[in-house]
Amino acid sequence: MKKWLNYLPTIFILSIVLSLVFYSSQGSTVQMNYTQFEKIVDEVDFKKSSMTISSTVIHLEGTYEQNSKTVGYKVIVPRTEKNIEKLEKSLQRNGGKLTVEDPNQGSVWISILSQIIPFLIIAVFFYFMFAKMGGGGNNKAFEFAKSKARVESNVKVRFKDVAGCEEEKEEVKEIIDYLRSPKKFTDMGAHIPKGILMVGPPGTGKTLLAKAVAGEANVPFFSISGSDFVEMFVGTGASRVRDMFKTAQKSAPCIIFIDEIDAVGRQRGAGMGGGNDEREQTLNQLLVEMDGMTDNAGIVVIAATNRPDVLDPALLRSGRFDRRVTVSLPDIKGREAILHVHARNKKLASDVSLANLAKRTPGFSGADLANVLNEGAILAVRKNEAKVTMTDLDEAIDRVMMGPAKKSKKYTEKDKILVAYHEAGHAVIGLKLEDADMVQKVTIIPRGDAGGYNLMTPREEKYFHRKSEFIAQITGLLGGRTAEEIQFGEISAGAVNDIEKLTEIAKNMVRVYGMSSLGPIQYADPQGNVFLGRDYTKGSDYSAGVAAEIDKEVRAIVDECHENCRKILTENKDLLDLIANNLYEHETLTNEEITNLMNYGQLTDPNVETSEEEEKPEQEVVQVPEIPETSTGVDQKDLDDAFNELTKKKD
Repeated sequence: MKKWLNYLPTIFILSIVLSLVFYSSQGSTVQMNYTQFEKIVDEVDFKKSSMTISSTVIHLEGTYEQNSKTVGYKVIVPRTEKNIEKLEKSLQRNGGKLTVEDPNQGSVWISILSQIIPFLIIAVFFYFMFAKMGGGGNNKAFEFAKSKARVESNVKVRFKDVAGCEEEKEEVKEIIDYLRSPKKFTDMGAHIPKGILMVGPPGTGKTLLAKAVAGEANVPFFSISGSDFVEMFVGTGASRVRDMFKTAQKSAPCIIFIDEIDAVGRQRGAGMGGGNDEREQTLNQLLVEMDGMTDNAGIVVIAATNRPDVLDPALLRSGRFDRRVTVSLPDIKGREAILHVHARNKKLASDVSLANLAKRTPGFSGADLANVLNEGAILAVRKNEAKVTMTDLDEAIDRVMMGPAKKSKKYTEKDKILVAYHEAGHAVIGLKLEDADMVQKVTIIPRGDAGGYNLMTPREEKYFHRKSEFIAQITGLLGGRTAEEIQFGEISAGAVNDIEKLTEIAKNMVRVYGMSSLGPIQYADPQGNVFLGRDYTKGSDYSAGVAAEIDKEVRAIVDECHENCRKILTENKDLLDLIANNLYEHETLTNEEITNLMNYGQLTDPNVETSEEEEKPEQEVVQVPEIPETSTGVDQKDLDDAFNELTKKKD
């Protein structure tokens, strides 16, 4: 039936064309009255005529020849014996053919049907068109409560396609064994968890891991988003939950995957100004289906969220989501494995080291790493390269973290040297402070909202951070601002992002981690997001006096780090000037080049021998002139003279 409906528009168009042809063919026929026919009946030669005699009139139609042209005619003549005799003679004169039709042979019905059929075709066409667009109404009303879950019967994803989460794979292997052979579990008296809640930051592979479970078990995979349940009409979501589990029971054993379950599984009665009836009814139905009066044997529910703190407690109790699997950000080993998975279809050059790439991407999720390789491939295509090089991937990391380089944005000479000293300050702290992060790359090319960019990675990845490491992070973030103070005697607004980060670290040290003289007392909820209806009206956990003490402790930590930062930069002023000069000249320095500047005072290692072909003429490094200091800082006139001298040297 549906295939026939697809041809309906074509049939409609053909009927219109045929009708037009029919009526156009009739357009050459002359409709005469009796008087006009009387004038020509003795003057023209009739070729072919048809005569239908009824009780009162005679219907004539046919063709005649006049002035060497064939003309069609139609006429109605009164029925008399005289007219019948006259017409028989006239129409058959000079070889004309006359056909007498019987008026009782159904020609009337044919005439009526020929006029009705086009209108019937048009009516049927519009009826089915409206029904297909939703005008049917009744059918759509029943489909509105149907589940929107998408079903994949043959999932191709396997565990080999999921990297960087080996422990998480171990947690879900029992699910695979149960779906493959549930009898050995029931014989032992064990029952598999009815639900698995996957928790973790965005992009860590929760959905991919759920698909891999279905692929390894070779069972149908029902996937739906939490927002697909919630509609404007109360009760729709509950109906869709019932329909989803009813459909899944027919395909059991199977997996139902609910992505972003916090959209429908939020705590009941926690909304501002009252609850959400539709969402709460949907949640109630989900609770019943998972562990209620019905038995859904063979159905495993896997849900994913990055906000487990807002879920309803009834959803997390045993018997519903029995097991929680935390999918964390991958470590260095996991990142390398993820890069190998996503590099399968990439043409990589021989200089590409995925191990080094993994070291440079701490804190990246699986989705971020896939994006890095994809951006590198796009850059290689843009440059018309045969393979993706390490330079392309290096630029791809910067693009993912900070955005594309704004090479068209030009600094003034004053701004350029200011940014160079700012970034050099960060680099010196990273080199000289033991617990600070390692400097991987420094550039003064603008990216995103940042005037410069300093890529620093931890010396080793840790799960727990010591107080000294937090102090070192704050000191490193103060390096840029402090370098501006030492060199120019004034500060710029370029450190706004650094200040935001170090303030957050200092507050957490005092309020969350208990790393201050206030002792091991937590004065803040460690979860950062506010859940309206539960946290919005929640009062402070401490008094105004304690708040003042917290402010003092935060200020003391930052002041101590500031003084230490100033001391390190002052003691290493020559290294600060050297890095700033080279940054001003070359705009970008790598980890190797910065290390060579610290050890040998130049960008290259003098102990590494190079062939004559590889030797390049040494570039002159523009030295930043000394700026005289006064007791009150730097005079504006001296600053202008110094920059004028610098510009002349560069020219």
